[in-house]
Amino acid sequence: MTRTGDAGDRRPVLLFACQNLDTDAWLAALRRELPEAEVRVWPEAGDLADITLAVVWRCPAGVLSRLPNLRGIFSLGAGVEAILADPQLPPAVPLVRLVDPGLAAGMNEFVTMRVLHYHRDMERYAACQRSHTWDPRVPPLPEERKVGILGVGALGGLCARTLAGLGFDVASWSRGPRPIEGVRNYHGRAQLDEFLRRTEILVCLLPLTADTDSIIDWRTLAALPRGAFLINVARGRHVVDADLIEALDSGQLAGATLDVFREEPLPPQHPFWSHPKVAVLPHVSAMTQVTTASRTVAANVRLLLAGRPVPDTVDRLRGY
Repeated sequence: MTRTGDAGDRRPVLLFACQNLDTDAWLAALRRELPEAEVRVWPEAGDLADITLAVVWRCPAGVLSRLPNLRGIFSLGAGVEAILADPQLPPAVPLVRLVDPGLAAGMNEFVTMRVLHYHRDMERYAACQRSHTWDPRVPPLPEERKVGILGVGALGGLCARTLAGLGFDVASWSRGPRPIEGVRNYHGRAQLDEFLRRTEILVCLLPLTADTDSIIDWRTLAALPRGAFLINVARGRHVVDADLIEALDSGQLAGATLDVFREEPLPPQHPFWSHPKVAVLPHVSAMTQVTTASRTVAANVRLLLAGRPVPDTVDRLRGY
């Protein structure tokens, strides 16, 4: 399960099995943060029996099942649904998702920016500029604006605390109780409609599971106050596209910020591109930062090798 190095020491061997990333930058960072490990790159991985750890992002299905001595899988993303979809995923190997301070800071910035954008009526002022209209209006106080966060894990919890700290009336919804000081928590399907009815700006930060797939459909959108806004920074499959467009066209929703989509890149012919009430972003709300993420991965690897509990280990039954 380990490899004998030149100095006679036995070193863990980590496989970097990632696609569409800057491999050179990641290898340099991982080797700097984990000097005690040998780092190899898929598919030039040598003897697969040597490998005990894997760092993955868009890893081809079946790769991990070929590693007979694998002890831990570390995702370079907060979401792990693509990894769990691998039918050959080794069933007993711990899977750890990335909760990285750099990624969390980026998400917090983005969500705060878009909430403030809608709160301060910036869409209307942009339209005023286009029509050369001078029409100042007094905005509501933050405490008069009801923001709702769907999903209060590491990212959602941080965003909820930040917005509450700015004075917004913030509520959250989660599968089970998730108390946060200054934030009213609704939980369970029985309380979802009550949460939606009081939410003027809805932020989706849910994990994607069988229970949350297509959760933002016509029923959910109809439960919001008329003229509400949606910010989806979780997964594209949370939203039923046709239902969202209908809600926007009818005036039920006043606008939507979409950073994630069912198909990425978003096809050029998709109506979201040209819809006047939709802001399309290319999955940039929270970008994994090599510097901070490599430190997080290294810390989690050391915990695993020491036999200690690893934060953010995925519960495969829940899907996150």
